Amino acid sequence: IDDLAKVDYSLNSLPAVFQPFIDLDLKGIVYPAGNCSGPPYVAAPFTIPDQSDSMLYLAFSEYFFQTSSFAYYTAGAFNITIAEEVIKSGKLFYLFFFFFLQTCSYFNISTEIFGSIIPEVAKYSVTPYPVMLKLMATEIPIISLEQDSFTVEIEGSMEVFAVLPDSTPQSLFTMNIAANTSIALNIFDQKLMGSLCLNR
Repeated sequence: IDDLAKVDYSLNSLPAVFQPFIDLDLKGIVYPAGNCSGPPYVAAPFTIPDQSDSMLYLAFSEYFFQTSSFAYYTAGAFNITIAEEVIKSGKLFYLFFFFFLQTCSYFNISTEIFGSIIPEVAKYSVTPYPVMLKLMATEIPIISLEQDSFTVEIEGSMEVFAVLPDSTPQSLFTMNIAANTSIALNIFDQKLMGSLCLNR
């Protein structure tokens, strides 16, 4: 898939060939790159609705998304350091802390913004300094499939640093974050689009 994860999509069994269709049963297990040890999940069987009005049907199990989450968590993909110039570029599109990152992208965040929310920061940093964020997942994100969407439960921590004039980062505070989001997929203008909703 990339430098962090690889996927095993070998066949579980011989293809089932019928007159109107061919049924392929693929594994769909995602591993951390360089580590083929089995993920801590058990694949549950699932069925595909019996439909025949389209040329191709694809079905992804909850197990596929669970192993993906495990692989990227093990590889450290959810540990992100965000500096001011990275936030402005808007290049980060990790699902992890997505809502927080999207909020930050609209602001030139500094200690002045945090000082308006947390009085201790305002007392410590009278002069506005740029801010650096370190985001880290503390648990494997949990992905659950629903009828028309899927939910992602994320637990992590965020450490906020003030970047001093000599480029030295000074830790301001650390906070724990727990988020539950719903993601609904729709096809719009021949493109697969996702809509996000922060549940809590």
